[in-house]
Amino acid sequence: MLLTKLADLPGVSGDEGAVRKAIIEEIAGLPLRWRTDSMGNLLVRKEGKVPSSRAVMLAAHMDEVGLMVVSIEESGHLRFKPLGGIDSRVLVSKRVRVGPEGIPGVIGAKAIHLQKAAERKKPFESDQLYIDIGAKDREEAEKHISIGAYVSFDTRCVSIGEGFFRGKAFDDRAGCAALLELLRENNGLSFDAAFTVQEEVGLRGARVAAYTLQPQLALALEATAAADTPDTKEEFNATTLGKGPALTFMDRTLIADREILQGLIRAAEKAAIPFQLRRGAAGGTDAGAIALSREGVRAGVVAVPCRYIHSPCGVLKKSDLQHTISLVRAWLEETA
Repeated sequence: MLLTKLADLPGVSGDEGAVRKAIIEEIAGLPLRWRTDSMGNLLVRKEGKVPSSRAVMLAAHMDEVGLMVVSIEESGHLRFKPLGGIDSRVLVSKRVRVGPEGIPGVIGAKAIHLQKAAERKKPFESDQLYIDIGAKDREEAEKHISIGAYVSFDTRCVSIGEGFFRGKAFDDRAGCAALLELLRENNGLSFDAAFTVQEEVGLRGARVAAYTLQPQLALALEATAAADTPDTKEEFNATTLGKGPALTFMDRTLIADREILQGLIRAAEKAAIPFQLRRGAAGGTDAGAIALSREGVRAGVVAVPCRYIHSPCGVLKKSDLQHTISLVRAWLEETA
C-alpha cells in the first residue's frame, strides 16, 4: 500500500529526498510532467481530457517532524534539537535512526532511581535527553555521525484492528498518498500537484511552490489531530476516526475560502461521501502560505484524522484516507 511505503521512509524537514524519490518512481512512465525546484518541492502537472476552467493546485507536504543532532558528548551520546512541534514527553526510550545511513539508536534520559524527588515530578525537556547509538566515546561516534545529522523515528507502518494503521509520519504521508493516487488515476482531471518540503518548520516549501504555479484555487491534503480517546472532552476533540475527511473552516494560518468549503460539502453530499468539520482552530497547514502567494489564492484544507499526531507513532483509519481521495476527486470534477 502507498501509505505504508511512504510512511516508513525517513523525511525530516529539510531531508525529504527519500520521499521525493519514491514518489517520482511511482509516477514514472505516466503521462505527467514533473520537476523539482531549488527548495526541493516536487511539482507535477496532470493534463486531463478537459482542461480546468481555473488553475487548481493540490499540495501535500513530504516532511515529517523529527530531530537534528547539535552536539556529541565526550561519552558518545548525541544531543539534539526538535524539528517541528514535538512534545518532549513522548520521546524517552523511543527508537530512532540517525544520519544518512540510518544508524539505529535510542533516546535516553537519567534513570528514575538516580533522579531526585523534585525531578520525578516534572516531565523531561528535550535538552535533558540524548541519543545513544552504542558508541563508547565521542571519537567513535564521530566516525559515524556528524553534527547536523537528521534523526527520524524508527517506526514501521502496520495494520492493526479492523481497518486501522499504526505508524509514523502520517502527517503528511497520508496526504502524499492521497495526492499520488489522484495523479495515478485515469480520471481525466487537470491540476497541478505540489509535494512540498519544510512544512513542519514554517510552511516554507509551499510558499515557493505557490509562487511558481500561480493557482487560482488550492487545496492542502493533510493529516490532522484526532482526540477521540478516553478522558478527552468532546469539545476538545477536533476530529474522529472513521467519520471521513475533516474540512477546515479556520486554523492558525488560514480562514478557509467559503466557496471552496461549500463546494467540498456539496461534492461530499452529492456523492454520499462521509465528512466532518474540523472542530478546532489550532495548528496550520500549507494552505496558509499558499493563500498569501502573489495577489492571493483561494484555499482550503481536506485532512485525514490521525490520533497521536506529531509523535513517534500515530493511528489512522484506512476508510478515512479512501474517502479523502474520493472527496477531492469529486470536488475537482465539480470545479472543472
